[in-house]
Amino acid sequence: MKLLVVEDDDKIASFVAKGLAQAGFVVDRARGGDEGLEMALGGAYAAAVVDVMLPGLDGLALIGALRRRGVRLPVLILSARRSVDERVRGLQAGGDDYLSKPFSFSELLARVQALLRRSDGGADPTRLEAGPLTLNLLTREVRGGGAGIPLQAREFALLECLMRRAGEPVSKAMILESVWGYDFDPGSNVVDVLVHRLRAKLDRACGRETIKTLRGVGYVLAGD
Repeated sequence: MKLLVVEDDDKIASFVAKGLAQAGFVVDRARGGDEGLEMALGGAYAAAVVDVMLPGLDGLALIGALRRRGVRLPVLILSARRSVDERVRGLQAGGDDYLSKPFSFSELLARVQALLRRSDGGADPTRLEAGPLTLNLLTREVRGGGAGIPLQAREFALLECLMRRAGEPVSKAMILESVWGYDFDPGSNVVDVLVHRLRAKLDRACGRETIKTLRGVGYVLAGD
């Protein structure tokens, strides 16, 4: 699951991005409002963390621009301003939640998770299902064949990528961008190694083949 962090302070941005990555998210960072708007419009993000005071377009103007374009991306606003009026301004601009600086990472993570839970009024956006597999994005629990399947962080991210496209081919480039956050290196076999490791765990738990290799195309997770 990809998140966007729009923050010009390198120390804060690093703190937030590192924590979110350790929590299993793929994180992109923008250093200014104009860059953040461009990335938010062009990227498939689940949510964004946006600072108010930014070079160029400020955070509230960025959010307003998104809302005018009909973009419903959930946004958590960060600000050093603590007054009630400032919080109201942020929410009226289209923000979904407001967190004052300084903050603890545990609170930021909890607020991001809450945004993700309520971002979809239909199916639970934090739970994925494909065949015998279920994946909970918040608790990080994976189950298959009636039992829990312990996965490492990148194995979990790979499974999420495949489950979101269950029954459809997923290329190595798509996997690398989703799991590692960078473009595919044709000379690298990290995807093959990770798929092999995940497949062994899933097949053992489910008692059947779960991930098929499509030569020259990529991989596909059985959807039924």
